[in-house]
Amino acid sequence: MKYTVRALLGATALCSAAALAHAETLTIATVNNGDMIRMQGLTDDFTAKTGHTVEWVTLEENVLRQRVTTDISTNGGAFDIMTIGMYETPIWGANGWLVPLDDLSEEYNAADILPAMAGGLSYDGTLYAAPFYGESSMIMYRTDLMEKAGLEMPTAPTWSFIREAAAAMTDRDADINGICLRGKAGWGEGGAFITAMGNSFGAQWFDMDWNATFDGEAWANTLNFFKGMMDESGPAGYATNGFNENLSLFQQGKCGMWIDATVAASFVTNPNDSTVADSVGFALAPDNGLGKRSNWLWAWALAIPAGSQKTDAAKQFIEWATSTSYIELVAANEGWANVPPGARVSLYENPNYKDVPFAQMTLDSILSADPLNATVNEAPYVGVQFAAIPEFAGIATDVSQEFSAAYAGQQTVEEALAKAQALTNDAMEAAGYR
Repeated sequence: MKYTVRALLGATALCSAAALAHAETLTIATVNNGDMIRMQGLTDDFTAKTGHTVEWVTLEENVLRQRVTTDISTNGGAFDIMTIGMYETPIWGANGWLVPLDDLSEEYNAADILPAMAGGLSYDGTLYAAPFYGESSMIMYRTDLMEKAGLEMPTAPTWSFIREAAAAMTDRDADINGICLRGKAGWGEGGAFITAMGNSFGAQWFDMDWNATFDGEAWANTLNFFKGMMDESGPAGYATNGFNENLSLFQQGKCGMWIDATVAASFVTNPNDSTVADSVGFALAPDNGLGKRSNWLWAWALAIPAGSQKTDAAKQFIEWATSTSYIELVAANEGWANVPPGARVSLYENPNYKDVPFAQMTLDSILSADPLNATVNEAPYVGVQFAAIPEFAGIATDVSQEFSAAYAGQQTVEEALAKAQALTNDAMEAAGYR
């Protein structure tokens, strides 16, 4: 028996040594939001299970997009895993820039990924990125301020109600803004918000012949309404506020309403971070009576660049970070309200999660977003808050800069729209669409 035990111990030591010999250090680029930062704090669990270690490159959203796009398009090889979304994944998958994730383990259960998320992260039926979390957008509002204003938030409000409520809740003397919205330049920041809002006003980026439509009434109505409401009831400097800036304002009690990513619900209701955690309500993003809501559809997802030399270890990390086991790890450490939402069917069937106050509204918002039919009139592109063509990111970044300049009073809305029309048509002509 002694011999057998020693033999087993020796074999175990050899296996451990072999595992360490094959241990990799993965470099992962990600965005600086709360869920991703929480994941970084839990990666010791991954290292303990696999032997692999992780080096994080954590970047602001606009910078992340620039860095990973440059790296993958030039085959730079700086990252083993990239945090990307529904815009990049199908385009990069079609280009052969990403490693297919069609061989994930049976235990991982890829079939459990919400169809809306899996579809947006696939190309030609193959998954190229796994969702860390999925989101739409919805209204988060102060129930106490709404009551004080003598108003009641509808489950499915209109933009006219939101503007009325924002004005009623604004109290400049108390440093309370009736509404906080993204005005920050960047196609995925203020550009994403105004595009989704524009859908509900009948606006769209292109007509069926790929002509820009910023010279139409729908875009003028969208921007004039947005700027008018934000000038009346928004925070000073809203033209430079994005997700993180508005999150901070809301958590400090300085916003009556905030329309943004559903994933923010766990942050604004966490009493450790939010001064208004016990007085937050939720509603669907507004519509404008034209049959389209202002909510988007997105996933922050993990993908492997095709040039990575550490594919096996990278897939192990992706399985760890986007699995049901990871969800349970977060729940055990920080409670069910703080798990990554919107990615898996099973989460919304879990009785522990059904009691989370924003769970159903998040799911309803995700399911109501339709990237195939996002606009009132027929459009030649797929996407809710973006047009899924390779040229969009560059064009929309430039357009969003013009819009932000209008919000800041540096030019008129009419001037911003005229510049957007010209630069978009020029870019589309140069790209061969027109």
